[in-house]
Amino acid sequence: MTDEKREAQAKRLLEDTLFKEAFDTLEKDIMDTWSSTGIDDGRARETCWLSIRLLSRIKVHLTSIVETGEMAKKLQEYQL
Repeated sequence: MTDEKREAQAKRLLEDTLFKEAFDTLEKDIMDTWSSTGIDDGRARETCWLSIRLLSRIKVHLTSIVETGEMAKKLQEYQL
């Protein structure tokens, strides 16, 4: 897959309503689970923390693909 196609696909995902809804729903569900853990349930809280971090890393990765593509386009413009 070319860099341009990767950028376009990542941008579509980040702007997709269902994708956003899925991430928001998952984040809310994880936070609800975290808030209902017992005082002695450190393992469950750690799992929730890791899950939230993973969701964040996925978004950051997709955003990075888009931003890298945008920077490459700008660099090409300046080289002309």
